[in-house]
Amino acid sequence: MIERPPPERGVFANRTLNMRAVPAVGYDMDYTLIHYRVEEWEGAAFRTARDLLVSRGWPVADLTFDPGRFTLGLVFDLKLGNVVKATRFGYVVRAVHGTTALTFDQQRDIYRETVVELSEPRFEFMNTLFELSRADLFTQAVDLHDRHPLPGVTSYADLYWAVDAALSETHLTGTLKAEILTDPDRFVDLDPALVPTLTDQRAAGKQLLLITNSDWAYTQRMMAYAVDRFCPDGSSWRDLFDIVIVSANKPAFFAKTDPIYRVVDEEQSLLKPHTGPLESATVYFGGNAQLIEHNLGQAGVPLYVGDHLFGDVHVSKDVLRWRTALIARELEDEIGDAIDFAPRQRELEVLMAEKVEAEYRQAVLRLSRRTGTGGTAAELAETTALVGRLDERIAPLARASSELGNPIWGPLMRAGNDKSLFARQVERYADVYTSRVSNLRQPTPFGFLRAARGSLPHDDAGRNG
Repeated sequence: MIERPPPERGVFANRTLNMRAVPAVGYDMDYTLIHYRVEEWEGAAFRTARDLLVSRGWPVADLTFDPGRFTLGLVFDLKLGNVVKATRFGYVVRAVHGTTALTFDQQRDIYRETVVELSEPRFEFMNTLFELSRADLFTQAVDLHDRHPLPGVTSYADLYWAVDAALSETHLTGTLKAEILTDPDRFVDLDPALVPTLTDQRAAGKQLLLITNSDWAYTQRMMAYAVDRFCPDGSSWRDLFDIVIVSANKPAFFAKTDPIYRVVDEEQSLLKPHTGPLESATVYFGGNAQLIEHNLGQAGVPLYVGDHLFGDVHVSKDVLRWRTALIARELEDEIGDAIDFAPRQRELEVLMAEKVEAEYRQAVLRLSRRTGTGGTAAELAETTALVGRLDERIAPLARASSELGNPIWGPLMRAGNDKSLFARQVERYADVYTSRVSNLRQPTPFGFLRAARGSLPHDDAGRNG
């Protein structure tokens, strides 16, 4: 019997998902099947990209990486050189210019008439943990650019794309991956429960697919390092997957019809064009999601599991209507913090309810005084003083609540009392979300993941009526 996991290891459903009806499960690799220590991976990416920029004349040699400065779900404002956090409606609630936080008045003046629309080229969304090094390098470079324009940079958009190009080169040239392969113990956070989870899914008759943008040489070595040690004797990670697709070029993999190649020499990564059905226990290069659908025939709709909100979840849902699962490791700390804070949160809610009543009485007394229909100056003064005392008690609790998860940006899924823009994207495109792949073991491959009843502002009126 599988024990119930702690709350932070739960699987949370936006739309009901019947796992029994899922014929195949596709997995991303980086930050999905294999989780990296963010400080080490993103720190290495930051340093490598920084050194590339130094070679191009940028005075950034002294910049250092701090993984706590940023979190997922923020937005780059390429017009103003800011990083912002927005509500689900696109209203900015926090912002920094470079490394300096904007005051409330500055933020209000700048974004009073601006709604963050991710479809606009002005904004770039932080979809995945790979963005942390980008944000840290970008914001520090903004500070430098404000003091003295950087070579070849005429706008904050230029600066952003230069940083993006340096980070892309870091990944494409293999410099970063070579560093990881040399010392994987330093970078990888192993999960012994991963293999039993995948084994259960195979035993339930599901096809398992590995679909990664990483190349074959890196994929083979990293999967062997992270997975083989937990496999039964005489087996390896290859025995867990029916089909392996490397260099998939997501998100284009889900939206286009790129050709597929078979890796015919796994040692040399030699390729041969492939036509026809995908063959079991075979490694492929490139291709497209339609090939997966053709292989499944009428068996049903596959589930794809990944960490990239756009490249893995958004596109596979929006274009193909596949079932989707988002992996967000930050949830574990965020839910754990919320559990620890729960007694203070209840206290905050009680005080807020008292404040609502006091403010209502204050408003009634003010109106009564104006219309001459009742109320005294003393009553109004007493009620106003009560509101002030409540505010004094509420303020530190509200501040502590807003700093859960990250002291600068607050909870991943919330923006003040509202849902965050990140939470809205998760709601729209992820059928389920969880902190790690092995959490899928508890509901079992035959589980029924039911979405909670959605809440509406008037729900409390119905309960209290």
